[in-house]
Amino acid sequence: MKVSKIAVMGFGVVGSGTVELFYKNKDIIEKRSGRKMDIKYILDLREFPGSPFADKMTDSFDEILNDPEVTVVAELMGGKTFAYDYTKRLLQSGKSVVTSNKELVAYHGAELIKIAKENKCNYFFEASVGGGIPIIRPLHQCLAANRIERIAGILNGTTNYILTKMIYDQISFDQALADAQRLGYAERDPSADIDGADACRKLCILGSLAFGKQIYPEYVHCSGIRNIALEDVEYVANAGYAVKLIGLIDKTENGLVATVCPRLVSVNNPLSGVNDVFNAIMIRGDSVGDTLFYGRGAGKEATASAVVADIIDAVKHENADIASLTWEDSTDRSFMVPYKSANVRVYVRVSSHEADSLKGLITTLFGYVDFIPRKQRTENELAFITPSIEEYQIDRKLALLSEHAEVRRKIRLL
Repeated sequence: MKVSKIAVMGFGVVGSGTVELFYKNKDIIEKRSGRKMDIKYILDLREFPGSPFADKMTDSFDEILNDPEVTVVAELMGGKTFAYDYTKRLLQSGKSVVTSNKELVAYHGAELIKIAKENKCNYFFEASVGGGIPIIRPLHQCLAANRIERIAGILNGTTNYILTKMIYDQISFDQALADAQRLGYAERDPSADIDGADACRKLCILGSLAFGKQIYPEYVHCSGIRNIALEDVEYVANAGYAVKLIGLIDKTENGLVATVCPRLVSVNNPLSGVNDVFNAIMIRGDSVGDTLFYGRGAGKEATASAVVADIIDAVKHENADIASLTWEDSTDRSFMVPYKSANVRVYVRVSSHEADSLKGLITTLFGYVDFIPRKQRTENELAFITPSIEEYQIDRKLALLSEHAEVRRKIRLL
């Protein structure tokens, strides 16, 4: 029986986890793929003399590219530079590539999928969104009969852990971030997580697949959680909400509205109860309604699980592409709608020396609003939730309010 030979590029957290999982469960992996399989190369510039896989190590990409025995390559290096060049050349040579590289897929997915199809191979990226949560396959296979109307999700475990700590331990953002870094959930430079870039890339991949056109990160309004204060967490809890960093794409009559930003999620919404490093993605189809995908969104074992599943799929479909996993490239954002043109309810916190006297002005500006109490609310502070109106109008009204008070926080509701 022919043995399918595999290469793994990158032996970091995900790469090492992928190799370990492959050999741990090699018997069931081969049974489910219907083929004998083995890892022939592990590409990394570093040396691992004590590793049980040291004999498979190489620092030569060309060795992998030019070996006709290698039919499937797992790109687990990350970034866009070398990963893009290597992936493109592998696909052009007819080798299937699987990846966890969300940045690469978000920026070059349409192009790389097209190259794969032209060369009768596959480009798979289940591990790029949600770690071990199955979401890419269900979206393009199980929900294929549906017109997707909305994607809403908690797509970043680091920010969800920080917000969970703020909610339940009543600690500040800075304290929660330091705790996440101590536990290894947040990098030394946590910008990609807490400023929303990581969640944005994942949302772009889901949106591109669901709506058929490449949604580039620059098409998405993105803001992170740096400015969320403990006071906000306390106010919104009293109103029956939790603060979550939400990636959201809504299909409207005029086009797609896409945002990644903190939102208030009602306690009646299952996403409000997703805590710690867990992720959850809600997909709404016109026929099936709301479906929820939940699990560990990151981590060595969870992500490796998705990578190996893609390897199995790639081996099973050697010399044939899976046509449904596709989307078109886009040259402009004409199919997108400015996010501030959408109707939304907004939580607002203001401060003024005469805060309570502002209630009349706020009601005049917005009509009916929900004023929110807080046990330790100071006399110079006020929080309320607006009715649902176009966000452009909300901003104009807040500009008028800012002539009488300082607008300290504005958070959209989901």
